[in-house]
Amino acid sequence: MLSRIATAVVPVLGGLTITEDADAVLAPGSIIAANHTSLADPAIVLAALHRLGVRPVVLATAGLWRIPVLGRALVREGHVPVRRGTSRAAESLEGAAAALAAGRLVLLYGEGGLPRRRDAGEQVPGSFRSGLARLAQATAAPVVPLGQAGARRLSSGGTAKQLAGLLTAPLRRPGFHVHIGAPVHLTGDRTTAVATARTAVTAAWRHAAEQLGEPVGPLDAVG
Repeated sequence: MLSRIATAVVPVLGGLTITEDADAVLAPGSIIAANHTSLADPAIVLAALHRLGVRPVVLATAGLWRIPVLGRALVREGHVPVRRGTSRAAESLEGAAAALAAGRLVLLYGEGGLPRRRDAGEQVPGSFRSGLARLAQATAAPVVPLGQAGARRLSSGGTAKQLAGLLTAPLRRPGFHVHIGAPVHLTGDRTTAVATARTAVTAAWRHAAEQLGEPVGPLDAVG
């Protein structure tokens, strides 16, 4: 349902385009790792994946489950709440592993949160948390890097600016782009695995940003 809603709403707000690497594969039991820039980008990512025939299980902040209608939909569709900083934090990886074992694709954000800035521009993905690497290494699941750009044109800044962005989007028609990269396997120690994942997602983001004519900075921006 969430994917169908995103597919219906996103084209009203702007233009969504999608590209894929020649060897990109969204195989059952894969982890999709995306960059996180805006409150709007989950809808853009879900709309893109729905267009590609994919309805992933999503790992998202547990607070969304407390929203009455949305919370029931999230439970019904098998999405996984993330309870960071609590004794139940590990449950999200267990739920994700179960979804992967059942042949579902799992979508998560390696950065684990939104950037703390107010401008509408693009920026290299921030530091990745270890959860993505831990899940991939525990399940041996391939990681499909997904880069999205343009979401901050729709929603960024303070509350008033975000609302104004959403309300004016049908007139402004901002562009959004999603790029799917080739799968990677996260091997080696945890630090190496995290770095490999961030590099792959950054490459996918860079391609997406370039498609929109956004400046992407130097190639060595991932440190």
